[in-house]
Amino acid sequence: MEDSVERYDALIRSGAKRLTGYQRRLFQAEVATELCGGCARQAERRFGWGRETVEKGLQELRHGVRCVENFTARGRRRSEEQDPRLADDIRAIVEPHTYADPGLKSARRYTNLSAAEVRAALIVRGHAEEDLPSERTMRDILNRMNYRLKRIQKGKPLRKTKDTDAIFANVKTVRQQAQDDPATLEISMDTKAKVALGEYVRGGKNADGRRR
Repeated sequence: MEDSVERYDALIRSGAKRLTGYQRRLFQAEVATELCGGCARQAERRFGWGRETVEKGLQELRHGVRCVENFTARGRRRSEEQDPRLADDIRAIVEPHTYADPGLKSARRYTNLSAAEVRAALIVRGHAEEDLPSERTMRDILNRMNYRLKRIQKGKPLRKTKDTDAIFANVKTVRQQAQDDPATLEISMDTKAKVALGEYVRGGKNADGRRR
């Protein structure tokens, strides 16, 4: 008989594990009411459930009022929330090296400082290295604070040789001479595209692949 009771109790525990939140508390409260005389302490001893959770379920069952779960308050708080000074120092370090989205399509901020550089700067500011988050966590913190790593491109110099000015000055002079001479015809030609003609077509080979 005891073996049969144990099997039933194990089945009830398994059913409770498959439920979450309000549904689990309601199930535990109904089981406690039917099998434990509505006593949360007995339900704790028999099924291993938390006494406070069962008591909350019993109150919800009696009054018909559901308690809203505060899931956001569970778990470990984020590093920047635990230490407000850390968040302030990160902003002080990163802000001078940030710029807005060039397309103005989002409020995202771009910075040319990596997570490792920010972490090193925090150590210089007096933060103990062993108390600081790892480089990977620091990268997540920067992302949560709306900072994205993007190297700022420096201005690229124009491709200009030392003879460029002389070449264009000569072209300008020749064009002026041609315009002043009525016997000269000026033709504009685009010489950027290369077109193979004659012997140079297909590398000097016929369509069948044999050389000419």
